[in-house]
Amino acid sequence: MTGGTRNSQKIWRVIDLLNWGEKYFTDNGFDSPRKEIEILIQDILECSRVDLYLRFEEPLAKMQLVKLRNWVQRRKTREPIQYITGKAGFHNLILNVTSDVLIPRPESERLVELLLSTIDKDEKISILDIGTGSGCLALALGKELPKTNITGIDKSAKAIEIAESSAEILKIENVNFLQIDLFKNEIKGKYDILISNPPYIPQEEIESLMQDVKEFEPLSALTDSADGLTFYRKISEISPTMVKHNGWLYLEVGLGDHPKKAMKLFSNEKFKNVELIKDYNGDDRLLKAQIV
Repeated sequence: MTGGTRNSQKIWRVIDLLNWGEKYFTDNGFDSPRKEIEILIQDILECSRVDLYLRFEEPLAKMQLVKLRNWVQRRKTREPIQYITGKAGFHNLILNVTSDVLIPRPESERLVELLLSTIDKDEKISILDIGTGSGCLALALGKELPKTNITGIDKSAKAIEIAESSAEILKIENVNFLQIDLFKNEIKGKYDILISNPPYIPQEEIESLMQDVKEFEPLSALTDSADGLTFYRKISEISPTMVKHNGWLYLEVGLGDHPKKAMKLFSNEKFKNVELIKDYNGDDRLLKAQIV
């Protein structure tokens, strides 16, 4: 697999590649080396982990080996697996992703679950998703709430293109994506609910992020290049004109003192029932507020 002539005629079975890959990723300091190679081979063979071991004697074709070798070299540099395979799982969906969008996080599923627990599936409501990125929030809700009309906006044309491609593949037709810059363009219409996972990492914390994140994921989706509160200020300013009377805001927030700082921006006469909601780790990761 290293490309030497000695191995050029070798037949590489799934089990051979699993063992080789585990050692390779171990030698390169990965925490879960077996899982790394499993995921890559699973994607190439388009099979589940269980099937991988049922097919352990199966040899890979030459083109599959070339692809795997390329993917392993990319992963060695700590490029996220989701960018390598072009796919990311989120709330029972497989979404398209590239380095133009943030990789969907398990924490964001908490927002989806919270909304699904409060919205009647037969209720016809409208939702605005600000900074939609891969479209993960909009598409997960669109799939679960077929009578809901959802609009996802993002300033990145490439992000919109990626989100639209996922919607098309998944055949989710009640979600519409628009290229809109929150700070430059007017958002028309009034919505029942506004959701967002805005860039909330303060600029001063970027260097402390994992290599996978800071070197490969789009910085504009991670940080506002300031104190991590720029988008929350903007949303608190304009949401009363975009969200209906008694409508709701659900925003993801960061860690540490970020949640309370964000919450303070909504502690005025324009909002009521403002509260922080914990994730499954017991951290405050969602901010909920109602328009007066």
